[in-house]
Amino acid sequence: MKARTLIKTFSGIDTADGDGVKLTRIIGSPQLNMLDPFLLLDCFESDQAEDYIGGFPEHPHRGFETVTYLLDGKMRHKDNAGHEGVIEPGGVQWMTAGRGILHSEMPEQKDGLLRGFQLWVNLPRSAKMTAPRYQEFAPETIAVEQLKNGGRVKVIAGKTDQGTIGPVKNDYVFPTYMDIILPPGSSFNQGITKGHNAFIYLLEGEVLIKGESNSNSVLTSNGAQTLTAKKLGILSDGEQVNITATKQGSRFLLIAGKPLNEPVARGGPFVMNSQAEIQQAFVDYQGGLF
Repeated sequence: MKARTLIKTFSGIDTADGDGVKLTRIIGSPQLNMLDPFLLLDCFESDQAEDYIGGFPEHPHRGFETVTYLLDGKMRHKDNAGHEGVIEPGGVQWMTAGRGILHSEMPEQKDGLLRGFQLWVNLPRSAKMTAPRYQEFAPETIAVEQLKNGGRVKVIAGKTDQGTIGPVKNDYVFPTYMDIILPPGSSFNQGITKGHNAFIYLLEGEVLIKGESNSNSVLTSNGAQTLTAKKLGILSDGEQVNITATKQGSRFLLIAGKPLNEPVARGGPFVMNSQAEIQQAFVDYQGGLF
């Protein structure tokens, strides 16, 4: 099996969204516009209430999915279809906006640490106008695999090589979404479908990614590449990834999905296949059709 290598790394840019929420935009930035089918990856992390208290007041979406994964803190979600709930620490909400929805995401706290991610996953042309829906999972309902080396793999979507399956169902891009913790010096190997785009985002520590050398790689003496904290690393194509934590130990997200290879037209909160469809989305939104 061909091992995937690290071909590019990105740090993201500091920005703000919603009502002044400070975050780091890693995908969806000038440096990395998208990684098909992933349109955006934001990381928010602050224990200063003024950085997040404004939240994300009501706003529309059409044509893609939003994935909110909280590590710390609580967020209340509410939409114009009567759905409401709180995302708890360790919980996941995978929302399919489809043909259109209005929703808000507001912090359910006035102080303390708020930390997590929002990932945007594109929908294929055939599903862009599907009915909105949610897949919501409390922390205790998400599968966790304990590794023999003392590490653990939290499986939100996809399947580990040992057979642990995440609860999210998606037959559009067949995603992998795993949150992995490795003790110092330990390793993790995972198969990834050939042809799927894949990346690692390192939350903490440092990892070595072992694979075959190529012209874009910078290899250490033991034939591995290094990814450091707060960086996203895009992986080359292949069938598996081999990751080893250095003496610090590490925590990282491993995310992959099937590229759609379709035209992408963006208009703020709308992602369609053409500018005409974007214009129609604004007309529908302004006409109260969401």
